[in-house]
Amino acid sequence: MPNGPKPLSDALETLSKGARSGLNRAPMTSPKAPSAGSALSSLLKEHRRFSPPAAFAERAHVGLREEYEKLYRESLESPEAFWRRETRDLVFRRSFTTALEWVLPHARWFVEAELNVSESCLDRHVSGGRKNKAALIWEAETGEVVTLTYAQLLREVEALSRGLRSLGVVAGDRVAIYMGMHPGAVVAMLACARVGAVHTVVFGGFAPEALRDRIADCGAKVVLTQDGALRRGKVVPLKRMVDEALTSPATSSVEHVVVLRRLAAEHPEGAITMVANRDHDWNTLCEQAREASSAPAVVPAEHPLFILYTSGSTGRPKGVLHTSAGYLAGVHVTSKYVFDLRDDDVYWCTADVGWVTGHSYIVYGPLSVGATCVLYEGAPNFPDWGRFWKLVERHGVTILYTAPTAIRAFMRAGREWPDGHDLSSLRLLGSVGEPINPEAWIWYREVIGRERCPIVDTWWQTETGSILLVTLPGAVDAKPGSTGLPFFGVEPDIVDKTGAPIANGAGGLLVLKRPWPSMLRTVWGDDERFRRQYFGEIEGVYFTGDGARRDEDGYYWVVGRIDDVLNVAGHRIGTAEIESALVSHPLVVEAAAVGRPDELKGQALVVFVTVRQGVTVTPPLAEELAEHVGQCLGKFAKPDAVRFTDALPKTRSGKIMRRLLKDVAAGRESTGDMSTLEDFSVLARLRAEEE
Repeated sequence: MPNGPKPLSDALETLSKGARSGLNRAPMTSPKAPSAGSALSSLLKEHRRFSPPAAFAERAHVGLREEYEKLYRESLESPEAFWRRETRDLVFRRSFTTALEWVLPHARWFVEAELNVSESCLDRHVSGGRKNKAALIWEAETGEVVTLTYAQLLREVEALSRGLRSLGVVAGDRVAIYMGMHPGAVVAMLACARVGAVHTVVFGGFAPEALRDRIADCGAKVVLTQDGALRRGKVVPLKRMVDEALTSPATSSVEHVVVLRRLAAEHPEGAITMVANRDHDWNTLCEQAREASSAPAVVPAEHPLFILYTSGSTGRPKGVLHTSAGYLAGVHVTSKYVFDLRDDDVYWCTADVGWVTGHSYIVYGPLSVGATCVLYEGAPNFPDWGRFWKLVERHGVTILYTAPTAIRAFMRAGREWPDGHDLSSLRLLGSVGEPINPEAWIWYREVIGRERCPIVDTWWQTETGSILLVTLPGAVDAKPGSTGLPFFGVEPDIVDKTGAPIANGAGGLLVLKRPWPSMLRTVWGDDERFRRQYFGEIEGVYFTGDGARRDEDGYYWVVGRIDDVLNVAGHRIGTAEIESALVSHPLVVEAAAVGRPDELKGQALVVFVTVRQGVTVTPPLAEELAEHVGQCLGKFAKPDAVRFTDALPKTRSGKIMRRLLKDVAAGRESTGDMSTLEDFSVLARLRAEEE
């Protein structure tokens, strides 16, 4: 544990002086790791299973398979009693009368309850004996460490909530948060919740255009940002990107921008311009708003908590809406049981707060349980591949929750990096973001967990809000690559396109047959899209968009998206967004984006491009187009390969046959019905170019 807690305002002052920790730069080595192989083919052949370590099971919240099955049955058969008991730790200003009202497709959970989410995450711990416990341990990329206790975090949240109220923010207003991995981002989210404002966190890696579109869609009144963040030693100029986004008439709803000062004077590239009558210094605003109220706004259970945008196959990002009581219940109960959180744990979820994993399992879930959470600002391999493991050793991390993409990258870097650090504090490992291949699962268990840590692979979505499929770590045997069994209150099934159940062992569509508390309530401003996309495909059930199978033991094996949303290194990207970015380039006529299997990322992004007549295709042009996509959407969306073609394979009605392009990108022969293909010579030419 770091020495002595430091309030956020003091930490910012310290960082502005350029404090450093003297991180050592070690030479990088890249021995070849074992091949990850095809996730699907590996999963279908996987039969290994691992029982919970006895020492872990003895102390676990749920330590026997029979206990899990009893709780699961109760959650389905007596949901009222189950959820009343499991939410008794949360702060309800008014108790609910009915657990669920369900009129397809809309659910209302905890009917007539009233609450403020921030009280369950902060106030109850401060008044209940945890006020001096570390809530957040933040390590900057520079190595500087800041610790905020629950009492200090509450004070920071109260101060910003007063500042927001002084700007006229009231319950129901939307606030955009565009920040890096900094404690201020957590403060911003909880301050919005405290005043009843609806926050939308925009990932700090998104370009100004993406920020603009999200602000425009939700009609944000205020933007909370910082002057800049650090990534691999370079400045990410967040405030400047906000300024660029706000030049558009589409963002005219924004009245105020609040700027947190993160950068030291030695970073002139982070210099910013403050716009008069619009921009406010974070600390000054909080100081001047002392007279405003910091009391939590008491809101109904279904009051909107946040909007989080996720890519859709139609191109326009979806504003997934989550509400207060149901979402809080979902992340609270899953944090407790999935991660088996105890009061002495140091928990590290490596996701960014800009994604739902950061919302649910850095902020609202763990803080509602009273956990100590680690935040890290930088890249996992900066300044070298030992950075993650140095963090684990330095802070005594007991629970690590990360993505298969990161695990595969560490495999490639070589086990000498984790072997060079003391990882004995770890007691549980988690995986999130995409299906994990068994080879990576075994490596994670053996090299990082040293064969003593259970691994919980988790399946869930932005839309589900919390984990729905998991192997509870103390109660259930784990199978490498399987996401396990349903969590409490979740009733999944594998069906065909008509909704008919599919036999165990066969692949089909993963659906959910009943509501769960943390499910999305709608798509912001487009309820018809919500109905059509999630409940319009298969009558009477929620369609996840994922393919899966269930084995003879009832374990679920999720094999990935079946639509045109790509999962690249844990980031969901709509193909239409990528194609729109490409076509915005003056030399591009048409484009199609597909994914191909990739051992490191899960899926690599391949784009097929038709350029204007007379344009000469060259490798520099390919790089220019890839950079253009990165500038439009963010660097994480930069294509791995740009392929030029004089035409794209289309149906007679003009629809691009992406299924065939996926086959070309993966280097495999196409199968299935091709009777609607308009011009077979297009496919032949693409195949010839491969050879």
